[in-house]
Amino acid sequence: MNLKAKLNGLRNYPLIRVLADNGGNPRTLMLIEPLWGIPYNLITPFATLYMYTQGITDVQIGLILSITMVVQVLLSFFAGILCDKLGRKFTTMMGDFFGWAVACLIWAVSNNFWLFLIAAIFNCFEQINQTAWYCLLIEDAHPKDLVGIYTWVTIGGLVAIFFAPLSGLFVSAYSIVPVVRVLYFLFALTMALKTLITFRFCKETRQGKIRREETRGVSVFRMMGEYRQLIPNLIKNKGVLKAVAISVMLYIANMVSTNFFGLYVTQRLGLSENLLALFPILNAAVMLVFMVGIQHRISAAKFRVPLWIGLVLYGMAVLVLILSPADSLGFVLLYVFLAAVAAALVNPRKDALLQLNIDSKERARLNALIMASTIAFSSPFGYLAGWLSSIDRRLPFAFSFLLFVAAILVVFRVQEPQVKEDN
Repeated sequence: MNLKAKLNGLRNYPLIRVLADNGGNPRTLMLIEPLWGIPYNLITPFATLYMYTQGITDVQIGLILSITMVVQVLLSFFAGILCDKLGRKFTTMMGDFFGWAVACLIWAVSNNFWLFLIAAIFNCFEQINQTAWYCLLIEDAHPKDLVGIYTWVTIGGLVAIFFAPLSGLFVSAYSIVPVVRVLYFLFALTMALKTLITFRFCKETRQGKIRREETRGVSVFRMMGEYRQLIPNLIKNKGVLKAVAISVMLYIANMVSTNFFGLYVTQRLGLSENLLALFPILNAAVMLVFMVGIQHRISAAKFRVPLWIGLVLYGMAVLVLILSPADSLGFVLLYVFLAAVAAALVNPRKDALLQLNIDSKERARLNALIMASTIAFSSPFGYLAGWLSSIDRRLPFAFSFLLFVAAILVVFRVQEPQVKEDN
């Protein structure tokens, strides 16, 4: 096969076709996502330790988390309104700049409770960014390509994970505080660059222009009052409710895995802490192989069967972890493999399923409302998972298994969305 034939074959590869067919906002946002993902994954493993090393107590760290969760819920309600009044593009830029660039600059110089709290509150503007960013990403894209677009977004995050061990090497060579300070400063620079690229290469969406004109001269308080009509309409939409229910259950299960997997495999199964850095990389590698090599062979227009298979695999993975004997790395690796394949199947489809069921005319406010509700509804389950873990390390994962079973039952009642070419 000559070079020209190979290039033609590459152009016809389904994920490449998604990039080719969805220029403008979708392509730009998909390609620049690593500007956020790489520094985020470099810092995340050390963020809490960075605070603790500088004298921030466990109670103060918990207080910061509680305060920011409240602020996130409040800002989520305003996110849709700002997105409509200011436009998707400007609101995305504002969220990236204040929620990340400014917040990271403050984190870079933080050395006491109040500076860390101020940085965390600035970071809450990211909730506004999420609503606007998703609208900017998909509103002018082809609906049939939503699964492919969300697959690219997931791939961007997965590629970033492979950079995570670098921060560990720097911390080992120097010390945590100066290394994390430099990383936060670099994070601020990459997010400032991301803001500039969004300004230069993105444009306001068609629906964004319509909503900006419709809301011109309408007060924020009046638009807040309109939630009284939006909420009942949302509750009446069974397709949206089912998609939201699946998203919430997966959000809670992911919260359990993120916060208690490390404790479980080290404290109960007796594995070395040094292995903890291996599992995210293995997870990312499996997901990438699946998404690049297999995902396109599954019809992007089908949702129920891939979702069902993915949730079954999630349930099997949790059972493997619960039944794993002590010092058994093989069982844990099997858990990581099954969970990675499940995530590759489920994550792009549950996001696309939700967007295809939402009224495109009210996408911004409905997304904001759903995001706020998800955070608010999920917040008590963190405490519940912690209480269960204090009784038996296996119980949080047994709870996750019940969530996956419940999600499977919901999927059985999901109808295949009708994908239309117009947004």
